[in-house]
Amino acid sequence: MTDNPFEPELLIERRGPVRIVTMNRPEAMNAVTAKLHDGLARIWAHLAEDSDARAIVLTGAGRAFSAGGDMELFKEIQTDVEKRAALIDQARTLFLSFLDCPLPVVAAVNGPAVGLGCTLGVLCDLVYMAESAYLSDPHVSVGLTAGDGGAPFWPLTMSIAKAKELLFFGTRISAGDAVGLGLANGVTPDGEVLDKAVQVAERLAALPPQALRTTKRAVNQYIRQVATPILEYALAAEYVSYDMPEHHAAVERFMGK
Repeated sequence: MTDNPFEPELLIERRGPVRIVTMNRPEAMNAVTAKLHDGLARIWAHLAEDSDARAIVLTGAGRAFSAGGDMELFKEIQTDVEKRAALIDQARTLFLSFLDCPLPVVAAVNGPAVGLGCTLGVLCDLVYMAESAYLSDPHVSVGLTAGDGGAPFWPLTMSIAKAKELLFFGTRISAGDAVGLGLANGVTPDGEVLDKAVQVAERLAALPPQALRTTKRAVNQYIRQVATPILEYALAAEYVSYDMPEHHAAVERFMGK
């Protein structure tokens, strides 16, 4: 398979049995637009149809992994409720697509991974971070329910008290702390994280594929069974959050900068 219907927002590079997926909005720190959001929800099933692919690496172009949701998109869906509903439905699809992708996905977190960007990173099967990279889920600080990943997933990797603290305050989590909290597997020097992730993906690609894929699916049943009902509540609450005046004020402050 050589076609890529997700360009230019998502690039696909072939390296033997490994496919490198790059979020490609470097001028905006890979903030997620509607088109990029749609591609991220669909690209995993697309790559699973590639009979030569055995593993995937996800990274970001430029200095960031992803700055999360695009503020222009936030402003648009404050008033366009049909588009908001479609985006929330797609957020559910995106979350579950990581669990359902039969190929192992390795994150190369090359820079800040914020909000939805953080979710994209930590939902990968294995996560490697550059030394200066960090994770943060600031949904609450911008007036939104942490619906698309933080609330449903983080309590599975750390204590509930710690998850609440990090989500309430949107605290930046360093690469080293992310490993300690169970959100990441390892830290590399800056500039080397993609090479590390590709090396890990090549090791995964060399494993017996049926055993690897079914083991991934078996382990992900824990996430699916626990996170899915929480995801439904959190996304419904996030939908309502877009109507709240505190969210409108936060977006205006950000765009005013």
